[in-house]
Amino acid sequence: MRTITLDILNDKALDLLRDLELLKVIRLRKDSSAQDISINDLISKYKGSMQKQPISDVDDQLNSIRNEWE
Repeated sequence: MRTITLDILNDKALDLLRDLELLKVIRLRKDSSAQDISINDLISKYKGSMQKQPISDVDDQLNSIRNEWE
């Protein structure tokens, strides 16, 4: 048995792989390290984008935004 890593470029390819798994030709499994990398990328992307504010300021901003639509 050999292990390889694939990058799925199209959902049709994933469907084909699932069919092969049903035929017991291959076994699919999720790569946990790839998922961890994407979570860390999101954290670094959005870290520091919001500043701490008092709750009353946030409520005032939300109310003003809501009132604009009425």
